[in-house]
Amino acid sequence: MNKKIAMVNVSDKPKTQRRAVAEAKVSMQKETLKLIMQGKIKKGDALAVSTLAGIQAAKKTRDLILLAHPIEFSHIDISFSFKKDALLIKSEVSGNARTGFEMEALNAAAIAALNVYDMCKYLDKNMTIEVKLLEKEGGKSGKFTRPL
Repeated sequence: MNKKIAMVNVSDKPKTQRRAVAEAKVSMQKETLKLIMQGKIKKGDALAVSTLAGIQAAKKTRDLILLAHPIEFSHIDISFSFKKDALLIKSEVSGNARTGFEMEALNAAAIAALNVYDMCKYLDKNMTIEVKLLEKEGGKSGKFTRPL
């Protein structure tokens, strides 16, 4: 049995405005979250490092996701919100392209979360990470919004 592996051919698709939003939830002890919010993590500012890591991860998606198209985005934003025992990391990627930015947004959120984990593991080895696509828009398939 010989199976073909190939990237999807998007050369005939028109470029359209596209956007994808992903979220990583890093669950942790309340004390760990408090130290992150206060900027008192030994390795440094976990939110600043996580932001830069997420941006870099989006740029590197083409190298890490084997069948992802090497597409250019024009904007990426990494933002944070705090729950009582979790840090929520949201990545938003947008631009004008022939294919969507779901993988770039997911990769950015995941790597940002892994950087938080790395910087805080000395405090809390029980941290967990969940990553999901929240929404995407543009292209033939239109808009997707994850139900709450």
